[in-house]
Amino acid sequence: MKAAVTSKRAPGAIGPYSQAVKAGDFIFVSGQLPIDAKTGEMPREIKEQTRQSLENIKFILAEVGASMDNIVKTTVLLSDMSLFSAMNEVYGEFFKDGVFPARACFAVKELPKKALVEIEAIAIAAI
Repeated sequence: MKAAVTSKRAPGAIGPYSQAVKAGDFIFVSGQLPIDAKTGEMPREIKEQTRQSLENIKFILAEVGASMDNIVKTTVLLSDMSLFSAMNEVYGEFFKDGVFPARACFAVKELPKKALVEIEAIAIAAI
């Protein structure tokens, strides 16, 4: 059984997909652009964009009683690998429990809305 997960604190989907889907004990969070749901604005710099993307993930997970500690895998998409170090610095602030999520990071040709970063996550509902 699967169910859509949505948060008004994160930006709405811009296509035919869910912000996240809970399936059994897993929560699959769609790629989150660094858009502030309140303002519809996107920060300019990579550190602030990374922070906003991760905050959006945090808001979505909170809807099902989960937190960043529940994340087991992330995928980070960057517009350019030269942004990796700055992204990684902020990313590390969100994962403190010592067991970091598995992660893949790719540079892509372009991201929606000309974002510098997009991050998706897979979490487990209970730890």
